[in-house]
Parts: sequence; structure tokens; C-alpha cells
Amino acid sequence: MDFTTPSGQNPIDRLKIVGRPVTRIDGPLKVTGTAPYAYERHDVIPNQAYGYVVGATIAKGRIVRIDTGAAKAASGVIGVITTLEYKPAAPPQRQTANLFGGAEVAHYHQAVALVVAKTFEEARAAAHLVKVDYQAAPGKYDLAGEASGAKPSADPNEGQDAEIFDRVGDFDAAFAAAPVKLDETYTTPCETHAMMEPHASIAAWNGDKLTVWTSSQMINWAKAGLAKTLGIPAENVRVQSPFIGGGFGGKLYLRADALLAALGAKAVGQPVKVTLQRPLIINNGTHRSATIQRIRLGAAPDGRLTTIGHVSVSGNLPGGMPEPAVGQTKLLYAAPNREIYLKLAALDLGEANDMRAPGEAPGLMALEMAMDEMAEKLGIDPVEFRILNDTQTDPRDPQRRFSERHLVECLRTGADRFGWSRRNGTPGAIRDGKWIVGMGMAAGLRLNLLMPSAARIRLDRDGRLTVETDMTDIGTGAYTILAQTAAEMMGVPVEAVTVILGDSASPVSAGSGGQWGANTSTSGLYAACLKLRGAVSARLGLNAEDAEFADGKVRSGNRSIPLAEAAKDGPLTGEDGIRFGDLDKRYVQASFAAQFAEVGVDSFTGEVRVRRMLAVVDAGRVLNPVTARSQVIGAMTMGVGAALMEALAIDMRHGCFVNHDLGGYEVPVHADIPHQDVIFLDHPDAISSPMKAKGIGEIGLCGVAAAVANAVYNATGVRVRDYPITLEKHLAKLPRIA
Repeated sequence: MDFTTPSGQNPIDRLKIVGRPVTRIDGPLKVTGTAPYAYERHDVIPNQAYGYVVGATIAKGRIVRIDTGAAKAASGVIGVITTLEYKPAAPPQRQTANLFGGAEVAHYHQAVALVVAKTFEEARAAAHLVKVDYQAAPGKYDLAGEASGAKPSADPNEGQDAEIFDRVGDFDAAFAAAPVKLDETYTTPCETHAMMEPHASIAAWNGDKLTVWTSSQMINWAKAGLAKTLGIPAENVRVQSPFIGGGFGGKLYLRADALLAALGAKAVGQPVKVTLQRPLIINNGTHRSATIQRIRLGAAPDGRLTTIGHVSVSGNLPGGMPEPAVGQTKLLYAAPNREIYLKLAALDLGEANDMRAPGEAPGLMALEMAMDEMAEKLGIDPVEFRILNDTQTDPRDPQRRFSERHLVECLRTGADRFGWSRRNGTPGAIRDGKWIVGMGMAAGLRLNLLMPSAARIRLDRDGRLTVETDMTDIGTGAYTILAQTAAEMMGVPVEAVTVILGDSASPVSAGSGGQWGANTSTSGLYAACLKLRGAVSARLGLNAEDAEFADGKVRSGNRSIPLAEAAKDGPLTGEDGIRFGDLDKRYVQASFAAQFAEVGVDSFTGEVRVRRMLAVVDAGRVLNPVTARSQVIGAMTMGVGAALMEALAIDMRHGCFVNHDLGGYEVPVHADIPHQDVIFLDHPDAISSPMKAKGIGEIGLCGVAAAVANAVYNATGVRVRDYPITLEKHLAKLPRIA
């Protein structure tokens, strides 16, 4: 179905099941340990061997020789493959790094060999016997050192054909003339996804056909990537990933585990399973690039912004894309004069790519701190300053309105519920014993991205429904909301629906990423359900136009027939998908949030503790408030990590991330996170989709780090513009202890 006009009334609007707090139907499998994750698929094929990846110990240069003799002679070893035995394959679409093949080394821990053995321990032991001789070359690892040579770059969210420079009005003249100015630079570090489940895959060949059981957010991307990299037809590849233990963007793309499992299985003639050890996840996998962001704001004395300037510099491998950290600045606030663009420096670190609200998350860390600083310069409350500069149209094109934008309601609702009126605007004024207490807030925006998505739904003789789509569930509740959608459309309870996900043999879905998954995958299933409703009506001899599906029955006129009756002579199937027209060109579609945080800072040690948090979210129709809230509080937790602890440390001598494990890379734990409140506004967006929903997965993160940072400033009076805000960055400047 083509979605080209705003949605009118439709069966979802009944909200008998959609929009209700249904607990996750996959929950029992998760808590009992019976959900089948990729590395645990011992049942799918017998005789699985274990592969262990050898990573490069230089970041730049060439491999001169690889000696595998000792490894091949080691106990239990079945085979060894090396990068020198393969030609370098062109990276899959949307990727930059060469995953395997050739002598060139482009980054530290690039995969250079795979040892396959009967047991994991034997493979690991033999991998340490592989000897690699390198010819090292000097590399570039310091973004600050390369920033001056960074080049203006296209915004990946705008497309390669978009203007690199987003200029409106006369920025230079207006900024020079502005009565009140702010010109500051903010930095964010390289970060890693830190998901619990590692990249893991099992690969098996049957003749020229390959099956891979893996952990992937995007089944069709993984299938296409494997086909391209291996040089085989896509129809010869099957990918399955029914359960995923976290991805956060790190599993959007094909990684070395899946490719090497496939190559290893072909080489040894039996199935091979491979997982990336944690250091390789961090150095060989993708990461979020560091950024250096200069923000210039000009305002009139009444607080109205006259200029917004935002330039962000990030780094990547040659040919890669920048961190799109300026996207939200193009749309969040009104100002008649603007200069916004990205710059990209070539670095020899691993590939930088999508991670946890790519672009908006680090971009708002800078922009929303700058807005806080500007509000203070103007003597205006930070909430009111943002409300004053709200816009209902695209600042670049006043004819292009937002489909639904309720940011002001988010801000006012949040201020009221959080008790913002009790905030003392004088930093360091509130004490609680040894703790200095502060409040902070920030606004958030995340575009509502739309992806084509398809599904198949079958009605069986017993009246049960089965949904099949290659959509994935990365812990976000996709199984549940798809079951709710089918149940709502076909008039049956959720318990009568079976959902089968993560198999490339099923119709191609949107996949999980960019917070597009829920809205678009349920819309694709909506389209398939319409097909099934038509088939049921035809078989029962009912008028499809006025047929009502409810309580396990189909009603039309004065007739009421059990739904199962339609399948008594055999199952009925509906298959279709959603394709989006140009409504996103005619209207700005986005989700919005207001984030509030209260922190305590230890006046002796500088330690920061978050005390309470609130998110108010405007994301269209909420399909399931239970799973939606879980996504938002998880995102808020990630925001605390970005604000206070998360950072990859780079060894500038060797070009690697040295804290490449979950011991050295700090993320929040339970003790770091207080009670979190979430409020969802109820504004269905008919321009977004038939579901009238918008993305939630990442808007919960957008603005959180800045809210925490602004709270730290309100507590201490020390402005730290270099994330994360660790205690040594403000300790020496804390207010004197009375």
C-alpha cells in the first residue's frame, strides 16, 4: 500500500488492544533463559566448530607475512584462514571498513585471521600461535590535531545531493550586530555501544547456499552485505536473528563475525560459529566518533534568537561519513540568520558509524548546553527561553510546517511536574549536607524516519493468526506491538497471535534502527491485515467495506460469523507492505521531548549523583505504554552515561581504544540511576503513518546528557564543556565549603 495522504479513521483507532499496556509476549523466554540468541543456537545444525578471530596489532600499514604453522599443528585445530588468502572485498552499502581480505591494515584489530577448532578454548589457544609480521606506517588518531584540516562534508541525514552548507540570511552580519552573543566550543568523545550480547554468528553451507544465524538489527542489510562481500547471489543467502541482546546501532551493519563464520565454514567444510571478543567489538566494530562543536548564538535583549551557528567536526576512515551532529539545530529553534554545517577529518581509527541516536545525541549535548548558557546571559529562565524561540515551521522553509509539534507542551508539562519553579537560578545556592544540589533541563528532537516495510499474516483453521516478517526485536518490544496490531486489525485477543521475526525468508521489513522500527513495521503489518480482511470478507461473502472484525467474529449488516469460519477450507493469507510517499517532504515529521534532571555534587570529592529524572515525550500515538516507557528509561540511562562517564580513551602511539572492555569502558549501573518518570503526550500524527505513531526509541536519549550537564552547572557554577563531566574537570573550582 502507498501512504501518500494523511490517514483518516481506520481500525487501529478503536484502540481496544493497540495503545494498551500489554506486557511483552517474549518476556517469559527472556527471564527463563530460553530465548535463542545467536551464539547459543546449538540446535540449528550439528557439528559446529568454533572460530576465533585474530586482530591486527597495528593501526596502519601492511601485513608482510602470516605464519600459521604452529596454529595449524595445535590441538583440536581444524583449519586456519588468513586475510592474505582473500582479495579485499568492497564494503557493503552504508559501510566503510574492509572487513577481511588483502594485506592493507586500515585500523587496529582489523581481522587478519580466523582459527577454527573443535572447542572454543582450542581455537583461542591456537589463535595466539599465529605470527603476523607487519610493516607499520604512521597514522592519524587525534581529532583535535586533524580538525584544522577537516573538510566540509555532506550530512548523511540530508543525502549526498544536499547542500553542504545550510545558510539562511546573513549570519556574519547578524551575529556581529547581535546585542547578546555566545561563542563556545564543546567536545564529545568517541563512544562505543556497549551492548551486552557480543557480535556473534553461526554459518553453514549447503552446496552453494549459505545460512547464517546471527545477531543483526537489519536482516535484509545483513543478507545483502553477505551476498555482496562473498560475491554470491542474494537468493543463496538466508539470515536468521530472532532474538538480539542489544545493538544500539552497532548491529545495523555486517561485521567480521558473520563474514568470517561464512568464510571459515566454507574453508573447513562444516558449520562454524564466531563471536567477536570484547576488544574486537570496540576496535573492529563501529563506534561513535568524537566531535568538536562550535556554537554561536545571537539574541535580542528580549531573548529572541537572531542567529544560530553550529559547526561540528568529527572523524572517520577515508570514505566514511561524519557524525551528523547538526541536524537538530536546523529544526529546533527559530532564528532568521543561520550557518550550520559539518566537517570531516580523515582518521585511522576503526569505522565511525551509527550509535544511539546518531547525530542528535551528541549534537544536543552541545546545543542544549549552549542554550542554557545563553539563557543565563539574557537573564531568562531556561524553559521560557526555549518556549520563546519555538517554531512551528522549518526555519529554512516557512511553507513547510511540522506535522505535529508539541514541544512547548512538553516543556510546560515537564516544568510543572518536576517542580522547576523551585529551582534556584543562582549556581551553588542549594545545599543538602555535603551535597550541592542543582536542576537542569534540555529539549530534544529526533526526526521521524520512514522506511518501507512488509509483512505476511495467515489465518489458520483454528482461528489463530501467524505474523511473519524479517523485522527484529532488539529488546524493544517488536514481538508485542506486532501482535497487538494484528489482534486489533483482525478482532482477536493478543494470545491468538503468533509472531515470527528475524528470518530473511519472510517479507522484508523496516528492521530495527533510527527509531523507525515500531511505526513502520506495524504499518507494514497494517497493510497486510487489510489484505487478509479483504480475503476473509470475500470467502464469507461479506462486504469488505463495512465488515467489522471484533471479538473473534466478522460482522456485516445483520450477519455475524466466527473469524475461524473463513479458514475452514484452508488457511487464508494476506501479504503487503507500506511505501511512503512525499509527506515527509511536505511536512517536517519529528518526535520531541523535554528532559529534566536533578543532581547532587559532593562538595568534597566532586562526585556527581543523579537524584531524579523526568522525560516528557511527544511521539504521536503510543502503541504500547509499557514497552515505550521501557525504551525511554533505557535511553535516559544512556544519557546519564554520556554526560558523566562514557568515553573511549585513544592510545595516540598505537591508534587503538585502550579501555576496550566493559571493565574499562564505564556505563551506568543500577546504583547510578534514580527513579525515572516518563510522561507521554497524546497527539496521534495522521501524517506519519496509518498507525499515527512516531519513533520513541531514541527521542528518550536526545537532550538527556545536556540536562544532566546543566544540572551540574546549576549545582556548582562550574561549566564543563568537555564531555563526560568527570570529577577532576570541576573539582578545583567547586564552591568553598562553609
